[in-house]
Amino acid sequence: MTVETRVSSGTLGAATTSRRLEGPGGLWDSVKKAAFVIGSGILLLAAFGNSLTWHLQRFWGASGDFWQDLWTKLYLSFEGQETTLFYLGTMLMPFLAFWISNLLLLLVDITGKPAFITRYRIQVDKNSPVDPVKLRHAVKAVVFNQLFISAPMVVGVHYLMTLRGNPCGPELPTFHRALMEMAVFAVVEELVFYYSHRLFHHPGLYKHFHKQHHEWTAPIGVVSIYAHPLEHVLSNMLPAISGPVLMGSHLTTTSLWYCLAFISTTISHCGYHLPFLPSPEFHDFHHLKFNQNFGVLGVLDRLHGTDAKFRKTKQYERHTLLTSLTPLMDTIPDTPKDR
Repeated sequence: MTVETRVSSGTLGAATTSRRLEGPGGLWDSVKKAAFVIGSGILLLAAFGNSLTWHLQRFWGASGDFWQDLWTKLYLSFEGQETTLFYLGTMLMPFLAFWISNLLLLLVDITGKPAFITRYRIQVDKNSPVDPVKLRHAVKAVVFNQLFISAPMVVGVHYLMTLRGNPCGPELPTFHRALMEMAVFAVVEELVFYYSHRLFHHPGLYKHFHKQHHEWTAPIGVVSIYAHPLEHVLSNMLPAISGPVLMGSHLTTTSLWYCLAFISTTISHCGYHLPFLPSPEFHDFHHLKFNQNFGVLGVLDRLHGTDAKFRKTKQYERHTLLTSLTPLMDTIPDTPKDR
């Protein structure tokens, strides 16, 4: 190969790399789009926040004194023991939210009954009923993660939040403040989860860490935090705790967010597309195909094109809120396979 040819090849390679980074669909292009969408969302929230929440505030205001009085009684009963109160709100309450919702689902997963629930199963030929040996192994790992990973991290969260003030202050946050913080939490979670989750799909990391979670190609609710401890820290806990730490949130907002996060991830892994609950089709497809749908909200997947195959499937057509009692597998059936 001549010097001119090598120079030409090098120039061509650099140009190709540049197009991948800067061209349509490239990394830089996706980052710019993400910044535009998130920035626009923040501006819209600021512009229309007062108008939107005024009506909600009127509804909330009728019971606002009730919640403040209830919190005051709780706060006074733990006077001088704010650390205990913080741990009860950020450890015990989310723990109960996770296990109450999952025990109900496990009754269905283990027995395969009742039929009026199992008829909503997404992958109809899987977990009917669930493998008991595989389930016991998963439950042990989940309990380990909760007791020996999540709990110490919450202790660290308490330390960081006390640097900002008293997270168990006597005054509840206003409705506007709580609503704004929840919106921030959701954006932060989407950013941190998408990129950390996608990082764990790198071949060098996947086989050592994330492969454990993907043993379940047809997930059930309890495996939402069935993961290697390192993944549990970076991809399960970090996205959820980052928002409250950044905002210096009150315990009540933080506890509510943790409970909602646990219930949300349980639903997204549960394997059933139940009426009037958020659709789990998006993340169920991720477990089925591995290389699609890395996020929570789907915004960054759309921007990075990591939902392109998903959007061509029947699962995408079913990815909607079910507002009737007829399973979507009946109204939007799979395309018959060629014989």
